[in-house]
Amino acid sequence: MAITPGAAVHSATAGRSRRPRTGEASRAWVYVVLAAGMVAMIFPFVWMILGSFKTTEEIRQYPLNFWPLEPTLANYTALFVRLDFANFFVNSLVVAVFVTAGNIVFSSMVGYALAKLDFAGKKVLFVLVLGTLMVPGVVTFVPLFVLTANLGLVNSYPGLILPFLIAPLGVFLMRQFMLGLPDELIEAARIDGASEWRIFLRVIMPLCGPAVATLTILTFLASWNNFLWPLVVATSEDRYTLPVALALYSVGQNAAQYGLMMAGAFVVVLPILIIFVLLQKYFVQGIALTGIK
Repeated sequence: MAITPGAAVHSATAGRSRRPRTGEASRAWVYVVLAAGMVAMIFPFVWMILGSFKTTEEIRQYPLNFWPLEPTLANYTALFVRLDFANFFVNSLVVAVFVTAGNIVFSSMVGYALAKLDFAGKKVLFVLVLGTLMVPGVVTFVPLFVLTANLGLVNSYPGLILPFLIAPLGVFLMRQFMLGLPDELIEAARIDGASEWRIFLRVIMPLCGPAVATLTILTFLASWNNFLWPLVVATSEDRYTLPVALALYSVGQNAAQYGLMMAGAFVVVLPILIIFVLLQKYFVQGIALTGIK
C-alpha cells in the first residue's frame, strides 16, 4: 500500500507533537527553582515588616501568626519618640555619605592611575591592592583602633570616617572599568593640551557612570550597616549610629524587644532599598562591564 506525501507529513507532525518538549520542561524547572529562591529571599523581609506591627508577646507566641492579629504602631512610636532616632539617623547618614564620597574620589583616582598611567612599580602596587582584598578586616581591626586612639579620634566623626575613605575593592572595580575605556580619548585630550587632572575630571569620570553607581551602592551599604567599628569607636550616645543604637536599645531588662528591633531594622533597610531602586540599572551595567574585563 503506497503512502502519500501528505500522510507522511501528517504522521511525522503527530509524532513530534507526542514527544515531550524537553526544552520547555527544563525551562519550566528553572523558573520553579528561581521562584522558590525568590520566595526564600523575600520571606524574611516580609516577616520583618509584618513583625514590626506586632507586639513582642505576639511575635514570641506559639504557633506563629504570619499576619498581625492586632496591628500596632507602638514599635514605631517608641523608635521615633522614646529613642533619639533623629540623632542616630544623622550620624549614620553623615558617616555613610562621607565614606561613599571618599571612596568615589580616591578609588577613582587610584584606579585611573593603575589603568591608564605608566609609572615605576605600577604592577607591584596593583598586586598589593589585590593582596589587601584577601586580608580579613578582623586582622587589622586592633591596629587600626590603636592608631585611631593615638591620633585622638575616638568618639568623633573623623574616627568613624577616615579609616574607610578608600577600599581595595573600590580601587579594583574602578581600575577594571577604566581599562575598557579607549586610550585614544586620553591621547586626543593630551594633544589638545589638557592636564591629567582635566582628563580625569572631564574625560574619564563622565564615562564611569555605571562603575560609580556600583561603587556607590556597595560602599553606602557597607558603611550604613557597619556595626563593629562604630560600636568600639563611638563611646557616647551622641555618636552612635543606627545599627549600634538598635542593638543596644532593643534589649530590655528581661528580654529583647523584637518588635522594636524589627521596626528599626526596616527603617535601616529602607534607604538602601531606595538607593538600589534608583541606581539598579547602572548597578547591573557596572557589574556586567567590570566582570568581562
